Amino acid sequence: MPETHGSTALSATGGTGTATRLLEVEGLTSAYGPVRALDGVTLAAETGRITAVLGANGAGKTTLLRTISGLVRPVSGRVVLDGEDITKAPVESMVAKGMAHVPEGRGVIAELTVDENLRVGSLFRGKVDRSEFDRVYDLFPRIAERRNNAAHTLSGGERQMLVIGRALLAKPRILLLDEPSLGLAPRIVAQIFGLLRQLVDSEGLSVLLVEQNARSALSVADVGVVLNLGKVVVTDSASTLMADEDLRHAYLGF
Repeated sequence: MPETHGSTALSATGGTGTATRLLEVEGLTSAYGPVRALDGVTLAAETGRITAVLGANGAGKTTLLRTISGLVRPVSGRVVLDGEDITKAPVESMVAKGMAHVPEGRGVIAELTVDENLRVGSLFRGKVDRSEFDRVYDLFPRIAERRNNAAHTLSGGERQMLVIGRALLAKPRILLLDEPSLGLAPRIVAQIFGLLRQLVDSEGLSVLLVEQNARSALSVADVGVVLNLGKVVVTDSASTLMADEDLRHAYLGF
């Protein structure tokens, strides 16, 4: 096993800093009955960066996102978004605070059309200009071609594009993505991850990306956080993690 590293969040240049931290997780512990899924997790996601949370099944990755977004209440610790403690904030308030969570499973509303599914993402904002929908269709031409089709007719990759597009219509400052590559062909994964990188670089979006496909995630991320059995074992720049062969073999499976 490689020596574990500290859990200090790094900037893309490899230095530490707090000025650009948008999301901070401090000592987060969550449990399902007697089972402790997160054990004192501390990490940060910076503005305009992709932070990839990596680890094997059962590491606590999905629980981390569910706790951050309020779907699971922590035993201890806190979640801070842009300086505001949101640990006990109602789930329904998270979107208004600038957080969009795309869970694993590509949860579209099957009976609604693509266009109607997108409208769900903008409901809390009231009237949304048509140009914002057109922008999503420009980002995802494949779903633009199917805008009048029922969502249940879409492929897995198209459904993933739809749920990400729906989240973007909420105008988030930070996007929480849970296993977006699951079950998708490598070509589609590369397309989706490339788009995330484009949004981060061009629009300053922040992304907290949970992935088991560590190689693909690290290829687009700025920072990587490795979880093992609910604990952070290493946080470092994505390039450093990619180059650490011992760590990759021990925790990331490649």
